[in-house]
Amino acid sequence: MAAPIAASGDALENTLVQTVLARDLTAPPAISDAIDAEALEGDAVTAETLPPAIAPFIRRGTAEYRRAGLALFLAGFASFSLLYCVQPLLPDFARSFGVSPAESALALSLTTGMLAVAILIASVFSQAWGRRGLMFGSMLFGAALNLVAAMIPSWHGLLIARAAEGLVLGGVPAVAMAWLAEEIDPAHLGKAMGLYVGGTAFGAMLGRVGMGLMTEFTSWRMALGVLGALCLVSALGFVLLLPASRHFVPKAGFDPAFHLKAWAGHLRNRRLLRVYAIGFMLTSIFVTLFNYATFRLAGEPYGLNPTQISLIFLCYGFGVVSSQVSGSLSDRFGRRPLLVAGFALMLAGVALTLAAPLTLVVAGIALVTIGFFVTHSAASGAVGPLAGTAKGHAASLYLLFYYIGSSLIGSVGGWFWSHGGWPFVCLLTGGFALAGALLSLTVPVPAKVARPAAK
Repeated sequence: MAAPIAASGDALENTLVQTVLARDLTAPPAISDAIDAEALEGDAVTAETLPPAIAPFIRRGTAEYRRAGLALFLAGFASFSLLYCVQPLLPDFARSFGVSPAESALALSLTTGMLAVAILIASVFSQAWGRRGLMFGSMLFGAALNLVAAMIPSWHGLLIARAAEGLVLGGVPAVAMAWLAEEIDPAHLGKAMGLYVGGTAFGAMLGRVGMGLMTEFTSWRMALGVLGALCLVSALGFVLLLPASRHFVPKAGFDPAFHLKAWAGHLRNRRLLRVYAIGFMLTSIFVTLFNYATFRLAGEPYGLNPTQISLIFLCYGFGVVSSQVSGSLSDRFGRRPLLVAGFALMLAGVALTLAAPLTLVVAGIALVTIGFFVTHSAASGAVGPLAGTAKGHAASLYLLFYYIGSSLIGSVGGWFWSHGGWPFVCLLTGGFALAGALLSLTVPVPAKVARPAAK
């Protein structure tokens, strides 16, 4: 049994990284060395029935890798389209319910805030219930609550439904990252994480753009209902495609001391804390910028309608591509250069949005999007190797910080918008981008894993 994570020190990086990365990358351990063949006589030995210690990891190029990639893509799509589908509707909410821009942002901030709390709860229950079942249930109930939100007539009722949606969707993000860290060959983890993050980008893009396009022809309530139905189908596809876990070791019952010890160990790890802070800054920049860009583009001198505003979210297409590229590059060159480059792109994009021409504003938003997904893919991929043990708990803490940034700063940005307009919003987000770039320079570089010579 792995030892608990100690406080960080000069030798901690190698200890943590080797725990997850120092595996034989040429082949799984010989089954005959670990299993009593006589005891298994007459039984079929498969990857799913092997003990976790000797079960093979899922490798790139296999059918299981493709199934896992598609399943996690669907999970990212469903959860993030449901999460962010209300963002282009914030001006509509302000008009329909007679609330201020900062109040309308609660439709998103409450969801991400409850999601941050739910991630910790989900990581606890996934230890007992398993990864796949919890993710499936989260997708299923999240889609159902989107249908409920579409039918509720009052503003406060809508907020309650959105908060509940955040609670149930918490079963996807932390568990998905933990599943990838446990099941995918470490040599290919960056690419696999990029597939999942690409799914989140596609879902966030389709949820936002789809809302805007549908509201051109129907009400925002009908648009929410259509998305809910689509995500129900995605949930079914996910549970049919995702391979069974091979390395997950369930822990029956509820042991608060076990979970508190795991979280406390990660919070004492200063290397992980740097990555957590990066996650906080990422969503602080990204969500705040997009929240109040909708109000800026709806006002003078642009006067864009909801459909035109939603097309701005096509910039997420750059995120789908950049997350894939980032995953491959991080496997090859390491994560630190990508973290710094991603924040630099975000800072440049924020500065570009200060220009008056609409084309430059859109170009700036595109740069921020690329930088966000490059950085998020690299940062999320660093959590498992730096944690070493209790990866689900480490991932849940990363996403706790990640969504607290979205919820807290996404709402605080309303004060900056109301008191100083777009320049104040850029001052807030640009400050976070600069701080993130400087912090990224201190993120540890994982030890290289010796690769076997070609035969």
